[in-house]
Amino acid sequence: MSLPLVVAITGASGVIYGVELLRALKTLGQETHLILSEAAGLNLAIETEFDLDYVKSLANVVYKNKDVGATVASGSFRTRGMIVAPCSVKTLSAIANSFNYNLIVRAADVTLKERRPLVLMVRETPLHKGHLDLMTRAADYGAVILPPMPAFYHKPETIMDIIHQSIGKALDQVGIEHSLFKRWAGHGKELGKEPLRAVE
Repeated sequence: MSLPLVVAITGASGVIYGVELLRALKTLGQETHLILSEAAGLNLAIETEFDLDYVKSLANVVYKNKDVGATVASGSFRTRGMIVAPCSVKTLSAIANSFNYNLIVRAADVTLKERRPLVLMVRETPLHKGHLDLMTRAADYGAVILPPMPAFYHKPETIMDIIHQSIGKALDQVGIEHSLFKRWAGHGKELGKEPLRAVE
């Protein structure tokens, strides 16, 4: 099996991105190590039909966010990278300032220092200059800033099609092959494979 991917879900609106990311990775047979912020659990209840136990069941390993001594807190534990989906501005701020006060931020900091892919699906709008400065700083350190912005060239028919396109873009950044959305093949040409549907 390939190296594990670290997935973090924070309390920003859009926790469904993290859930669907885990569901897709499970379908693809990719090992995942999950960290949930305390606020993520609250948003799961507000925004989705899923509970914490279900979301945790989608991952191979689950850590408590307060466990700063977990394996993913060390660069000697090898991973293929980390995706924070969604990434709250609070988490973005901590990452941009190397303020390692919990496991999500520490794992992200380790990912950056080890020069592994770190994808931040920042969820906020509109953005003021402070948000933009934080994103610039994180990008300067090596993070990929990937807000879940919908695309329409793949002719989405459902909200899930839009969600899958965004998480597919995140998976592209960590080198995981997938068929979550139809890829652009040029104007007037047929698009790629049929999108991967959600796990039942």
